[in-house]
Amino acid sequence: MADLEIYRKRLERIEELLSELSEYSGRGAIIIVEGKRDVLSLKRLGIEGNFELATRQSLFNFSEKIARLGSEVVILTDWDRRGDILAIKLSGYFQSFGLKPELEIRNKLRLISQKEIKDVESLYTYVSRLRVKTGFCSKQDFQ
Repeated sequence: MADLEIYRKRLERIEELLSELSEYSGRGAIIIVEGKRDVLSLKRLGIEGNFELATRQSLFNFSEKIARLGSEVVILTDWDRRGDILAIKLSGYFQSFGLKPELEIRNKLRLISQKEIKDVESLYTYVSRLRVKTGFCSKQDFQ
């Protein structure tokens, strides 16, 4: 029973973060991820929006191009070593262009799911598993 409570709290916190991400997205923020599967995972979780892949070109040029758009930026790289390095570098570049990127969502997702998953790509499956474990299923889980 205690496990169920842990899963329920974890799911609740992840849903809150996804909702926050949705709000950013709704305001036109650019969500930066590493790969196409990350985008797919987020879309399956109901996040629509402006996704950019940070792995296509030089990070400096990429950051400069994004900064010129003048939108809010959410960095949502994986929480493995490579994703950490990417997030730090991107954050530094954005700040040098006068943009303060949103990193809290990534940091909180990392804390909540650290022992279970380490990337955005696995987020949909992880959330679906939590929903099944806690008995909270949405219609998206069956599509």
